[in-house]
Amino acid sequence: MCEANAYLIRNGKEELIMESVDILRPEDGGIYVQGIFGDQRWVKARIKEMNLVDHRILLVED
Repeated sequence: MCEANAYLIRNGKEELIMESVDILRPEDGGIYVQGIFGDQRWVKARIKEMNLVDHRILLVED
């Protein structure tokens, strides 16, 4: 599987916001995130790093 877990850096700490992410899209001044089971979330953030080998997406709160 190629899914990754998405983490939001808030107040200097990483917070897991979604597991098994398969769609990540910039949208309306933030990021739309969707998991393989249909769960969806929109966060006001920007992408800091995507490490697909380690299956990690780091977002920084805007």
